[in-house]
Amino acid sequence: MLRRLFLLSAAAAAVCAAQSGGFRAAVVKVDITPSESKWLAGYPPRQSTGVHDRIWHRVVALDDGRTQFFLVASDFCLFTPSVYDETAALLEKEAGIEPVRFWWSVTHTHSAPEVGPHGMARILLPKRYAHDWDRPYTAHVQRTLVDAVKQARAKLEPARLAVGTGFAMANINRRGMDDRGRVSLGLNPAGPTDRQIGLLRIERRDGSPMALVANYAMHGTALGPPNTLISGDAPGVVAAYVEEKLGIPVLYVNGAAGNLAPIYTVQPDFRAAHIDEFKVLLGDRIVAGSKRLPGATADVRLRAGQQVVHTERKPDFGWDETLKDYLPQSAPSAVRLPVRFLFINDDTAIYAAPVELFCEISNGIRGRSRFQHTFFFGYTNGWLGYLCTRKAYEEGGYEPGTAPFTEQVEDDFTQAVTTYLEGAAR
Repeated sequence: MLRRLFLLSAAAAAVCAAQSGGFRAAVVKVDITPSESKWLAGYPPRQSTGVHDRIWHRVVALDDGRTQFFLVASDFCLFTPSVYDETAALLEKEAGIEPVRFWWSVTHTHSAPEVGPHGMARILLPKRYAHDWDRPYTAHVQRTLVDAVKQARAKLEPARLAVGTGFAMANINRRGMDDRGRVSLGLNPAGPTDRQIGLLRIERRDGSPMALVANYAMHGTALGPPNTLISGDAPGVVAAYVEEKLGIPVLYVNGAAGNLAPIYTVQPDFRAAHIDEFKVLLGDRIVAGSKRLPGATADVRLRAGQQVVHTERKPDFGWDETLKDYLPQSAPSAVRLPVRFLFINDDTAIYAAPVELFCEISNGIRGRSRFQHTFFFGYTNGWLGYLCTRKAYEEGGYEPGTAPFTEQVEDDFTQAVTTYLEGAAR
């Protein structure tokens, strides 16, 4: 009897301890819109002439009492992995946050300033990136991000989390094929797509909303080269719209968008891009999906990890000094591709990589995953180019033509990720 009372008391004490600490979260949003003209990323070289909509760092902090995790979504196109590495090192030095628990994703808008050294982009387009990189703005971006993460950690409060999915038809396969079988950037309505919206809703213990993470695969290219106004493009406009609807910060985290464009794409201005239609096509679908999520729970367990994939580099493919840490010393003909993982309880797996992944690869991994929810966060922790299917290499086209990897990369990446997920599910 005494033993039973002791066990019941111990269990009650454990429950109380968990409730007194338990899952906590916070969100921070920081304006990073420059006040002067900047070189814009993507497309031919051009400089900004004004601001259409402001761009942001959005930071979510999660803490299960043992593990803290920080997710950032910024309104940029891309940056070389060394920019992430420098920022992560600074954050670890100042706050003791290990890089594996700090993920920095970008929405992939092509209407935002360049950040950091040109890296892989200069290898591919040396004439396009003949100008020097912007050191003051890059330093500002890094400093504000480190401070925002530290602020988010200081604001942690008791919270609950809900995970689920939605669906939207705002994207389209962009690998158009002509009657001779030649592939080029265009529209392919019959091509593979991924129209799932991955959703993480964070709320306070009283049920009031705190933040939303929306994971959807779509290039930030509704606007084309003629546009010189700074903008988050369709992803940024959608995030701002959902924020207005829900009254909370919304992190738009891009997915496997390597071969997926917005349904209106590369248009000369906002009107031609039907930019406000994306508020309905995707924004309203995010809002509806968030309202259909199952009840949130404060019983949250987080696990973070990493798997480095070594895959062959194309023969004679150049390299950049800023990417030296991504060539294995034991195999300089290969590329060192880091893949991050986050597991939430036993039902949700998230993996991230610094690539533009083709959606067929992500769809295949999700289909084989034993987790109820499996999300891919693309453009995360830097950019190492396109990660295409073996079929795409056979077909040709822009993406496999500019990718640093060989056709073996699909098998190497898929095997590494599925093996890691399988091990984590046991």
